[in-house]
Amino acid sequence: MPKGDLGIDLGTASFIVYQRGKGIVIFEPSVVAISEKTGEIVAIGEEAKKMLGKTPDYYRAVKPMKDGVIADYKTIEAVIKEFINRTVKKSFLFKPELVIGIPTKATSVEKRAVFEAALNAGARKVHVISEPLAAAIGAGIEVTKSEGSMVVDIGGGTTDIAVISLGGVVVGDSIKIAGDAMDEAIVRHVRRKYGLVIGEPTAESVKIKIGKVHHSMETYEMEIKGRDAVTGLPRTDKINSEDVMETLKPLIETIIGRIKMVLEKTPPELAADIINQGIILTGGGALTRGLDLLMSEELGVKTIIAEDPITCVAKGTGILLDDPELLKVVATSYTR
Repeated sequence: MPKGDLGIDLGTASFIVYQRGKGIVIFEPSVVAISEKTGEIVAIGEEAKKMLGKTPDYYRAVKPMKDGVIADYKTIEAVIKEFINRTVKKSFLFKPELVIGIPTKATSVEKRAVFEAALNAGARKVHVISEPLAAAIGAGIEVTKSEGSMVVDIGGGTTDIAVISLGGVVVGDSIKIAGDAMDEAIVRHVRRKYGLVIGEPTAESVKIKIGKVHHSMETYEMEIKGRDAVTGLPRTDKINSEDVMETLKPLIETIIGRIKMVLEKTPPELAADIINQGIILTGGGALTRGLDLLMSEELGVKTIIAEDPITCVAKGTGILLDDPELLKVVATSYTR
């Protein structure tokens, strides 16, 4: 494949683009600002995220990915076009080949939407791959071996759970409980307990800076600013790690429960491999303090956080750009 081909992780939380020959070239929040007057995109990523909850009437800041799938098809098409323009020197002759990660349980209609968006944006050929499979490849797992591996990819919109062997997902599940659901839970908790209305960006900051899900982790305190639910006036309060742990507990319990269900459906030989190898945690949610410890305790299987878990899917798509034989085995390809 020529240089300039792209691997894209269209995440609910982040857009990450891997360019063949260069590595990761774009790493931006999955937020797009659109002009209400013209319908055109005015900002993508960090610049657009700063506009969330602050835009005047003539701008709209949106998240075009919802629960790991395309919520706004036209916007995603424009985003992919922007990525191609940013990374590939404009040429009428060169159209890049794209490898795109999608959730395990994406329907054929959702897959088709990704294909169409990418082809309309100017791609020559599009390959889609299950995100946990791409994450496993990015984490350095040899997915074509007969040995079983388990990957839990906790992103922004979905948690993908997959047992992988011989280049495919043998048993898998995808649930719409992940980073965004954690942020929403913190927003609700702060309103209920402190009578303070905060936005999701503040909740995300709380989760990243002081959040924890295991009692052995250190407790920190953080100042939060928002609007008083009664008076409507600006107010400051404090929240600590114990508070966050209590808030996230039901969500983490649900995720662990679903992992147990996948393990119960796993063929015994592959289950034995997973006990030997451990469970690999990828995605931004893998960085939640104490999650690996809690999972190890609850599941009785060692849990390992992948190196740089947030970029595993994008790195996996990048490895596939360099390995056409592996790409044939693990991806679905489409060309017009």
